[in-house]
Order: sequence, then C-alpha cells, then structure tokens
Amino acid sequence: MKTAGRVAWVLIGLAVVSTLSGCTNWEKKYKSLDVEYQNLKGLYENCQATLDSSTAEKSRMSQELANSRKQLEDMQKQIQEKKVSPGKATGFEGMDVAVDAAAGTITVTLSDSILFDAGQATLKRSSISELDKINSVIRERYSSRKIDVVGHTDSQPIKKSKWKDNWELSAQRALTVVRYLVDKGISDERICAVGCGEARPVASNSSSAGMSKNRRVEVVVHMK
Repeated sequence: MKTAGRVAWVLIGLAVVSTLSGCTNWEKKYKSLDVEYQNLKGLYENCQATLDSSTAEKSRMSQELANSRKQLEDMQKQIQEKKVSPGKATGFEGMDVAVDAAAGTITVTLSDSILFDAGQATLKRSSISELDKINSVIRERYSSRKIDVVGHTDSQPIKKSKWKDNWELSAQRALTVVRYLVDKGISDERICAVGCGEARPVASNSSSAGMSKNRRVEVVVHMK
C-alpha cells in the first residue's frame, strides 16, 4: 500500500509539472503571436499611410495636369482664334516661340548668332538681355515647370576647334545657357542641358540659310 501511495504521489507530481510546463509553452506561444500581430499591424498602418499619401499625390498631380492642359488650351485659343502671337500668348513676347499642345511644351528658339560667336560656347554680351527676359518669364509664369535647354548645330564638321565634334559643341552651349539661368535664380533641380549636335535639323543643311536655322538653342518649358 505504501508503494502504491508513493506511485500515486509521483504520478500526481508529474501531472502537475506537465500542466505547469504546458502553461509556460502556451504563454510563450501567445507572446510570440502577439509580437507577430504587432509587427503585421505596424506594417499595415505603414502601407495604409503610404496609400493615403499616394492617393493625395495622385490627386494633386491630376489637378496640376488639368491646370496645365487648360493653360495650353487658352494659349491655343489666343493664337488661333484671337490671332495673338505665340510669344505674346506665352509671355515670351517678341521671341521665336512655338506651342505644342499635344506634347505639352512651349519652345523658345534662339539663334546661335544671338548667343555665341562661331564655334564658341561663351555667351556674347548682347545675348544677356534675351536670356534675362527668358529667365524673368520662367520665374514669373512657369516657376514649377521642368525646363530643357537643347543645343543644336548644322552638319558642318568641326575644324580647328577645341571641340571634338558638333555634339560636344551643342552640349557645351546648352550647358552655358543653363548655368546662366541657374545663376539668375532658376532651380537647378528643374533644368537640364541637352546636346543634339546635328541630329535634329529644322531645315536643309544644303544652303547657308538652312544651316543658320539649324544652329540654335531651344529653351523648352514642359507643361505636363
């Protein structure tokens, strides 16, 4: 009987230990699941915040696009219906301006002879007033827009010059104009220089008049 009693107490002890051990395991599992839950909750909240921010940004961009489209449409109406010059409609009055509603761009074209001496990339003093006017209009009317300054040349090969080729010359001229405009207050985050060399002619290079038209710098305002 004493032996049976001892066995009974041993069994009871084992049962208690097992129960306590089981409780400890469940507590660990609960804590582990709670940590996982909190992590997932934090991830969800971050995703929700990002989604809300993206929705707000999308709404802002849509509104900005709508405003830009309306601006371009108003310009086109002035040009086509009221016979207003593209320069006056865009603010670049007295300059060579083209409005492309489909592309969403306003392009101001400056002849290389206005800006530079032949084969050079240093601005003429006489060109400063032209660039100052462009700078003023951009800052007043297009302060939030992206700007490209694009250099172009004719097809004549470079001779007796420090430039490797027309591509390099056109890029350096564009960069010179960009630096001037940035120095005058246009944000360097919104403007870039592009050199196209002879790749995008607007006239035939078979004549002096055509080559003169091809040697140009374009200031392109992106409305979209």
